[in-house]
Amino acid sequence: MTTELGRLIARRIALTGPISLADFMAEAMAHPRLGYYRRALPVGAAGDFTTAPEISQMFGELIGAWLAERWLAMGRPAPVRLVELGPGRGTLMADALRATRGVPGFHAALDLHLVEINEPLRALQATALSAHRPTWHARLDDVPAGPTLLVANEFFDALPVRQFERTDAGWRERMVGLAEDGETLRLALAPGVTAWAGALEATLPGATTGAQAELCEAGLSVAASLGRRLAEQGGWALLIDYGRDGALGASLQAVRGHRGTGILDRPGETDLSALVDFAALARATGRPTFGPVGQGDFLRRLGIAPRAAALKARATAAQGAAIDAAMARLIAPDQMGTLFRVLAVGDDRSAAPAGFSDSPPDLPAP
Repeated sequence: MTTELGRLIARRIALTGPISLADFMAEAMAHPRLGYYRRALPVGAAGDFTTAPEISQMFGELIGAWLAERWLAMGRPAPVRLVELGPGRGTLMADALRATRGVPGFHAALDLHLVEINEPLRALQATALSAHRPTWHARLDDVPAGPTLLVANEFFDALPVRQFERTDAGWRERMVGLAEDGETLRLALAPGVTAWAGALEATLPGATTGAQAELCEAGLSVAASLGRRLAEQGGWALLIDYGRDGALGASLQAVRGHRGTGILDRPGETDLSALVDFAALARATGRPTFGPVGQGDFLRRLGIAPRAAALKARATAAQGAAIDAAMARLIAPDQMGTLFRVLAVGDDRSAAPAGFSDSPPDLPAP
């Protein structure tokens, strides 16, 4: 059984021919009326996935301390654009701002901007962050100019990717077409060389037949825009996602109701995401970068263990066990600790940011 959006995509293919997997993802995730991120409430137990800020307040609190420290390192600019890409329910930003209210001058300098296309999520963000008077935008480029502090947690993984396979004749792009019934969506390789497949011949020349690769054109575009903004206006960005270094391998996955499903199954009702190529993302910014490092190492260096101890000192035994379980989920190597990575983008003038070396951090206490 398909969806209304699935039928629209099938009609488009019938009229114009197969489309790239990236074009399919763009429709499935961001169609103006039927796209997954336009109308769903995807985050949480009732949605399709759970993000780090929903696991524990410690995550957002430590991110807030990191942002405040970068503001101090920048020379306390006022105003400073505080930007979050894909803010979910507003949980991360609410925790970050609560944890930094004691930093002198920080909140007075902040001008909060949220890049979000989902109207139901905007309503939740408005409730969570009403005291900070956020402004919403559909694109990063719409945020007013000025010194910037930006955080993006699980944003880049949801951007459309192109997929490729190495054949005996070279790289071929994976396309979405129609099965013989003229209605069912199916995957197939383009018979000829598309522009992006041709580019892989130079960037991945040693790949063997059967190898697969992914490129996130949209993510590289956002990273380049971010890099230009930081170069012209000043500031720092913290990018957190699950990822890898390099384009080899097919990682695109589909989740609905916290369970895996087919990537073409029920478009508009299914979450699609892929591993982020952090090496490509860092190059695209054109700025000095730090990391990526594993989320576990990053949070340990920022002081998640003493923060957990401080919370447990005021907790019941059951609450203390929940705090320990949440910390383990965030930092353990077999959970989110190594799969999720953290990349900082900034400049080479201010001191190196906390979390990317074993040097003791000089962070405001949450």
